[in-house]
Amino acid sequence: MEKTHTLVVGGGQAGIAMSEHLGAQGIPHIVLERDRIAERWRSERWDSLVANGPAWHDRFPNLEFSCGGEEFAGKEAVADYFVDYAANIGAPIRCGVEVTHVTPLAGKGGFRAETSAGVIQAQSVVAATGPFQRPVIPPLVPSDAPVTQMHSNAYRNPAQLPPGAVLVVGAGSSGVQIAEELMRAGRQVYLSVGPHDRPPRRYRGRDFVWWLGVLGKWNAETPGPGTEHVTIAVSGADGGKTVEFRALANQGMTLVGMTEGYDAGVMRFAPDLADNLRNGDRNYLSVLDEADAYIEANGLDLPPEPQARVIPDDPACVTDPLRALDLAKAGIGTILWATGYALDYGWLAVDTFDDKGRPIHQRGVSQVPGIYFLGLPWQSRRGSSFIWGVWHDAKFIADQIAIQRGYMAYHDAAQPVAENA
Repeated sequence: MEKTHTLVVGGGQAGIAMSEHLGAQGIPHIVLERDRIAERWRSERWDSLVANGPAWHDRFPNLEFSCGGEEFAGKEAVADYFVDYAANIGAPIRCGVEVTHVTPLAGKGGFRAETSAGVIQAQSVVAATGPFQRPVIPPLVPSDAPVTQMHSNAYRNPAQLPPGAVLVVGAGSSGVQIAEELMRAGRQVYLSVGPHDRPPRRYRGRDFVWWLGVLGKWNAETPGPGTEHVTIAVSGADGGKTVEFRALANQGMTLVGMTEGYDAGVMRFAPDLADNLRNGDRNYLSVLDEADAYIEANGLDLPPEPQARVIPDDPACVTDPLRALDLAKAGIGTILWATGYALDYGWLAVDTFDDKGRPIHQRGVSQVPGIYFLGLPWQSRRGSSFIWGVWHDAKFIADQIAIQRGYMAYHDAAQPVAENA
């Protein structure tokens, strides 16, 4: 049985960040990755995907992207960045090794990890598998329905889909970018739009990520259980642009409300489209208001941008929304579900999960000593699941592991001290 102090499961951005900070603390560790480093960026994202933040911001502190700072790195460039970073820090990553089962070592302390390459014993285990573990397709449309169903993680490009129109369900960053790509490729596209935040890509010469930083919003704490994931409609495509759903409709896309159900070939949508768009507008305008106030309070010389406050008129698909859509009559060949992911820790047999399988933790420190989580949305703050945010969360967890290691070193070296009589 191989032994190490800390076993890190996952070789993406979270695992690499964890390795850097463990190495800085002098803590022996192994990082196991079942595929290649940052594999999900390569094989579970569409071909034209770019990062949602500019390269000057969405990176680790000690290495810049090879592209310009204001550019949005493509998915392959992001994966290559992590490969280079792992090499630069000498991360002890073993690729092609899957962790299948982790259990506590009863009466010994530490954990036994069964892997595809043998057994590893570790004092601590960091689950660094990130938030994109198991694609979720709502159980609305039967698998035998006469239409192709696909999750966004399996989508690559328009030519991959069968002929016909496409219904994209979910209008966050992935859904809206895929929907626009399909429309530009000549497909008739229906986009199901639920509640969302819709920030400006840039305002008064500064990117959205900069405004989140100076306004203190990256450090916002989690809004509460069950509300950790807020759908954000923002895009780095085409050099970065603000998402405007009405403009997409004016170019030929049909917007519909949140998908409610399916019956006998007919999709049904909630009557909430106009409200969802207006609430997105309110979020958008609130960022502009806060940005204007910050500029005035700090005397910044950033040019006014009054045109940013112009909201297009509602198109016909908003004023007279579809509540039902006969898939066959509309010629829809594909339903593309951009409906997010669920966590999957089936390999981790420890008692630190709630009844929905979500980790019970504080800033990544679980209620089981020696078990840690990294890369979760809102793990410690809004920025936790982003590239730069996970780096800072990893430092905190490495510090906690080092503290516990120090206690055990004292235990091993010290003699018992008797209470004074």
